[in-house]
Amino acid sequence: MFKKFDLKINRLDLIISIYIACVAISELMGAKTFPLLHIGKFTWNASVAIFIIPIIFSINDAIVEVFGVARAKSVYRSSLVAIIMFMSFAYLAINLPPSSRFLASESAYDLIFGQSMRIAFASLTAFSISDFVDIIIFEKIKKRIGKKALWFRSNLSNFLSQFVDTTVFMFLAFYAFDKGFRNNLSFLFSLIIPYWLLKCFMSIIETPFVYLAVRWLKGENKK
Repeated sequence: MFKKFDLKINRLDLIISIYIACVAISELMGAKTFPLLHIGKFTWNASVAIFIIPIIFSINDAIVEVFGVARAKSVYRSSLVAIIMFMSFAYLAINLPPSSRFLASESAYDLIFGQSMRIAFASLTAFSISDFVDIIIFEKIKKRIGKKALWFRSNLSNFLSQFVDTTVFMFLAFYAFDKGFRNNLSFLFSLIIPYWLLKCFMSIIETPFVYLAVRWLKGENKK
């Protein structure tokens, strides 16, 4: 007789896996932009990561709400280790010579995985700072007003942390050192403000998922 396989998945493990997957997806695929809105001759483009980033911050909030800030910080640090490993291996992989069978596709492979170091550094730095800020702000608000108004605590922490994320990334990735400070400031905030508002909008839309995640995780804790 064959023993039954245990197919049970721990809910927190699944949430953490989704969290790290979202971080990896945003780093790997976030360089692509798509036209989001046309206003006359102006086209507002957004990164495909716009659908993923709010999920990352929402999972942060759910973990802090159920398991506390220490566990959320541990998940955050683990994700940093994972993405640093990924970027380090990507650097190794694109610098190894290809075999003759894959010589024709080498340029495409390098293009996909060999994003400019400046963009990669900007993205990783912005995520590292903003994700930590999100955890801290959410916990501070929770201490101030208690466990009520999860929607308010989640969105406020997301709005502030995503502003940090957008600002840090834009400055590190697109600051032109051959231009004056005022010129850079004007240009960068023309990118930061609309993109941040779009992230805030996505955060609001995904608020119900924070409630579902919290309820789902608490359900397993009660068992």
